Parts: sequence; structure tokens; C-alpha cells
Amino acid sequence: MLDRDGSVLLSTGPVRPSEAKLRRAQALALQDGVGFRLSREIIDRKLAGQQKVVLEALCDHTAAVAIREIRSELAEVETIDALRLIESKGAKVYWAAWRSLSIVFPRKDLLRVPDHWQTFGARVSPLTGSPRLAANPVNAILNYLYAILEAESRLDTATLGLDPGIDVLHVDTPSRDSLACDLMEPIRPEVDKFLLNWLKAAPVSRSHFFEERNGNCRLMAQFAERLSQTAPTWARLVAPVAEWFAQELFRSSKPRSPQLPARLTQRHRREVKGADPLPKPAPTVKPANVCRACGKELNRRSSQVCVPCGEAESAARMPTVAQLGRKISHSPRSEAKRSATQKINTQPAWDWDPSSNPDWLTQTFYSENIQPRLQLLSSAAIVKSLGVSRAYASDIRNGRLPHGRYWRTLAVITSCVPE
Repeated sequence: MLDRDGSVLLSTGPVRPSEAKLRRAQALALQDGVGFRLSREIIDRKLAGQQKVVLEALCDHTAAVAIREIRSELAEVETIDALRLIESKGAKVYWAAWRSLSIVFPRKDLLRVPDHWQTFGARVSPLTGSPRLAANPVNAILNYLYAILEAESRLDTATLGLDPGIDVLHVDTPSRDSLACDLMEPIRPEVDKFLLNWLKAAPVSRSHFFEERNGNCRLMAQFAERLSQTAPTWARLVAPVAEWFAQELFRSSKPRSPQLPARLTQRHRREVKGADPLPKPAPTVKPANVCRACGKELNRRSSQVCVPCGEAESAARMPTVAQLGRKISHSPRSEAKRSATQKINTQPAWDWDPSSNPDWLTQTFYSENIQPRLQLLSSAAIVKSLGVSRAYASDIRNGRLPHGRYWRTLAVITSCVPE
């Protein structure tokens, strides 16, 4: 159970019989070297995920190269403190790549949005010197999603019979499930990627947040409820990490022992049946599609603005578009193209000899005999016979007097040629 600021109010889950040898191996992990090996693998996975995020989601090649170089230093360290230092160096480069990330709000909300809300800024809050008490919406969302991930990690440790308070990477802190913080580290980049995709998909509505007097940005209850629906996604991702961690500890205490039961993923049963070792992913929670002008929620995901805002924007844009269109249509190039087209269209009329029509084919004959029968023909038939546009053919059918060069053809298709 989470508060709106991400604080864990209550955590409960399935109770399993505790494996004494597993818990003893966990307690001795930092003394026998197993904890260092597991910590290095956790940091390596986290840095690999961060490198992928900055390269694919943030398109920052320089930061990706820097994180890769920091990750290569893991092979040379020999202490937990050195691992923590490398992790902090990677975090510094990683969050620096986020600093200039722009946050899009509906245009109607911009007057009520503080300037420091419109960019990501720093991961560290100016209120606490740490990520706690976020000062802008994106950091508040991250804190809440991380809290959900931590809760899922805490439940996994309880299910597997581990002690959530005995960690291998984080520094011991009172009233904190440090092992849950260890296990969630490789999954943090997945949370970050999810949030980046969310921010790209739709604007952030101002109504989802409120600011306390001290500057702390908080989530509204309805929005926090929507974010909490991502819990199954994080549970699925952290479960294999927790099972891997428990299995490695168990092997260190009993090298020839059988594998621990895969209580979280049921991986052993799935592999025997030839199925995917991981459960099927839960449906991804998608952001509400809101109007980029007024923030109203839209029913169609392909739309970017609601109908009233779209009409208003079109009306405001039309004078500029019309002026631009008139300027382009009267440019020397357009005038030359139009002149060439007119010459092509009028050349047959200039070349036509009126004496080529028979004596009986006069304007009176056309009006009295040919024109009435044109009503029996379709516009498509006239287009096919004369090679004119459909609009011109429709006008001829409705009574327009065509050029004399067309009279004889119309007389033929209407069977008005005298014997």
C-alpha cells in the first residue's frame, strides 16, 4: 500500500517456510565474496540498461559511450565501496543526459505551469539534496514508479524466504528493506524507458499534479491510481532477478544441492512443458490521449486535438496559409507553368477549322437535336468520347454550349447524324 508520494505504508505477501541455509548464506554473503560477485552483476546489468536507454530513448551517443567505459571498469574493482563509486559515476552521466528533456503540457495549461516543470532538470531535489520530495512532475512520477517496483521486490524476497533487510550492495539503513533496493536496481532502466515512452506519447496534464507550499510536487490520487496499474509489469521483470539472486546464494552454501523452486516465475514447470520460461507480460498501461491544446481527454488515439480546438486552430491558421498559397501561386515559376498549360489546352481550338463541320451541323441543330439527347448519356461517356475533364463533361450534359470542334463527335454518340 503506497501513499501518493510513493511512501510504503504497508507491505504484505505470501508466507513461505524459511530455508535456514539460504538465510545463513545471505547473512554471510559479504564475508565469503558471494555478495561482492552478486553486487557486481547487479551493477553491470543496471549500467547496461542505462546505456541502452540513453542510446535508444534519449539518442545521446556521447552519454552511451561514457556509460560503456564506466561499465568496463567493473572488471578491475575488488571492493563493494568501489562498486558503489562506479554506480554513482554512471548515475551522474545517466541523469545528466536527462537534464534537458522537455516536458510537454497542453497549451492551455502553460500559464499555470512553473518554468522548472517544463524540463527534467536534476534528479536530485533542491528540497532534500536527494530524489526524495520531488520538485517537478517527472521526478515525482519516477519516485512513485520506483516505490511500486520496490514493493514488488519486497514481496519477492518474502516469497523466496530471503530476509529483505540484509542486503549486499546498499548501505544498511534502519527501517529500509535494503535487499529489495538491491534487486530492483537492474529493473530501474526499464521503468525509465517506460516513462520516456509515456512522455513522448502524450502531453502531461497539469491537473495530475499539485504543488505544496514548500515546492514539493505531488501526484493527484486518480493519476497515482493509473500509475499503480503498472505493478504487474514490474513484478514480471523483477521476479527472474530475485530467483537468480536466491539461487546463487543457495549454491554458495550447498554447491551440489538441487535448484530452489521457482516460486515466482514457475520457470521449471514451463521449461519442462517447452513453454516460455517467463509468464506472459501484462497489458501495458498507456497514457490517456489528451488534447495538446486544452488537455481534454480524447477517445481516438490517433487524434492530437479535440474538434473545437482543431476548428479554432484551423481558423487562426487559414489567413497565413491563404497568403502563403497566393504568394506561391503567383510566383514567376507558377505563372510560367500556368501559361504553358493554357497553351496546351487552347492549341486544339486555334488549330480547328470551322469549315471542317458539315453544313447541317449548326448551332441551331445542336440546340434542337443534340443537346436534348445528351441527358440520356452519362458524364463518363462524354469524358471518354471527347477527352475533356469530368466537370466540363457535366456542364455540357447540363446545357453548356461546347466548342464547335466537339459538335460532330456529340452528334455521333447521340445518333443525330442525318442520313
